[in-house]
Amino acid sequence: MSVYSYKDIYNESLNVTDCCNKSKQPVLVKTSSDWSLSDYLGSFKCRVSNSFRMKYGVEPALYLLGVPDDESDVFVSANYKLSFDILRKALEGLSVWILVIDTKGINVWCAAAKGTFGAKELSMRMNEVGLADIVNHRRIIVPQLGAAGISAGAVFKHTGFKVCFGPVYAKDIKGYLSAGRKKTHEMRRINFSMTDRLILTPIEIIPLIKKFLVFTVIILLFFGLRPSGILFENAWLLGKPFLLLGLGSIIGGAFITPILLPFIPFRSFALKGWMIGILLTLTTIFSFNIQEQKNILIFMAEIIFFPMASSYLALQFTGSTTFTNISGVKKELKIALPVYFVSALISIVLMLIYKIGILGVL
Repeated sequence: MSVYSYKDIYNESLNVTDCCNKSKQPVLVKTSSDWSLSDYLGSFKCRVSNSFRMKYGVEPALYLLGVPDDESDVFVSANYKLSFDILRKALEGLSVWILVIDTKGINVWCAAAKGTFGAKELSMRMNEVGLADIVNHRRIIVPQLGAAGISAGAVFKHTGFKVCFGPVYAKDIKGYLSAGRKKTHEMRRINFSMTDRLILTPIEIIPLIKKFLVFTVIILLFFGLRPSGILFENAWLLGKPFLLLGLGSIIGGAFITPILLPFIPFRSFALKGWMIGILLTLTTIFSFNIQEQKNILIFMAEIIFFPMASSYLALQFTGSTTFTNISGVKKELKIALPVYFVSALISIVLMLIYKIGILGVL
């Protein structure tokens, strides 16, 4: 079994390319630690567009950073491009190999939970690129956040390589290597700070804007419809509090709850979101002195629906945090989803009874 050195690589004895190769032959792909303008723009778009983020991938392959040789370290990354970009940027000044495995464009943490960042895919990719022929050592460095999906024993069994779990954050990799591939306590900790949570909120809020526009049309039509036709003054006057309550639910569930997550009582995300939602709902309701809004049916519908909407949106944030695990999320969803369904149904029935009374149908 031959071992390829860096001289072989740059003498083009191996198949080395500067771009993604669509062929089935394993290739080595040159990369750098520098970010281009498109990389920075892509990073920004990942924070604000869920559809863009789901398509932001890089070709699975073995990448060369710097001038690696047969003793250089091998780092493993998901093929979500932002994960790959953050890793290569953190490795500036080093000569290493980066093995990108196919996680279907999902980041390491989420892919480990979904099973796409796993021992089977990693072992298959290592064998496919012929990693044992490229490096003399038998070790690979896997992100700590991918540990949930990687069985070190299974990888060793199928490849002969030892799995070393690196630090949580890519910025600590150089310190980790300098310490002889040993992690300090801080390198093992996930610091899910308020800033970290704030960065994640746009991706939660922006997709809701389109849904809120649909909600706006429905509410204005609901309150504007009268036996004589659609009264636009009524639509706006009576619908405005509902629209503000809807915005309050979005802000409460997708922004305030994530930001204040550790400070809100209860462990349950659903309860955290409901608590913020009820506070915002009551504040909004009593900020308006509109006679129509004092209708008991409307009041009950508001009190039931909007805090639950806030709760539902807060529950969506579970997949982005370090506060939960898969079994806990499943348990919470099992309880919360039926409550959301019943609450929405009761609210709709109350609104319909109110509207039927206004129209004089009964």
